[in-house]
Amino acid sequence: MKTIGITGGVGAGKSLVLDYIESRYRAKIYKADEIANFLKEPGQSCYRPVVDLLGEGILLEDGRISKEKMAELVFSDEGLLQAVNALIHPAVKEFILHEIQKTEEEGTYDFFVLEAALLIEEHYDEILDELWYIHTERETRKKRLKQMRQYSDEKIGNIMEKQLSDSVFRKHCRVIIENNDKPEDTYNQIDDKLGEYISAKGR
Repeated sequence: MKTIGITGGVGAGKSLVLDYIESRYRAKIYKADEIANFLKEPGQSCYRPVVDLLGEGILLEDGRISKEKMAELVFSDEGLLQAVNALIHPAVKEFILHEIQKTEEEGTYDFFVLEAALLIEEHYDEILDELWYIHTERETRKKRLKQMRQYSDEKIGNIMEKQLSDSVFRKHCRVIIENNDKPEDTYNQIDDKLGEYISAKGR
């Protein structure tokens, strides 16, 4: 089983790539953000540490953590943000390692694919076979974010400024998937790369 990390800037089309892989290949798909949200649910490993750190004020009436209240706190305080990340990121990585082992033992998948914005920063190259960079030109990404998410120019600029540069993504990722034109062009690149792995496995 091949383990692959998918990353790229906001609006690059990572979900398009994941959806295609999931629909066409025997691939187990995970998103780091979804795992982090799951681990913050009551009874999960990050729930109590996050509540203890940020206080009961972040809770909804049903006891779950409010994403909005949590965001208000941490994004206005860099120290709190780092403290929360120090709790959640290691837990997410531990969860992923467990899922890789479990999926490998099941023996029914050819690929284990993880999508995360911070694959490089969190050193996922240490636990995954390779990282893929989904590259889309900046202006194309801005256009998509305006159309699909109704983001303002200011919001898009703020997000992009905080993300890694194209050169850093290219330095750390073994595979570059260009997602600038028709979806079919992107799908062909994916087929070429995953087809290589399947053919090599069959030899």
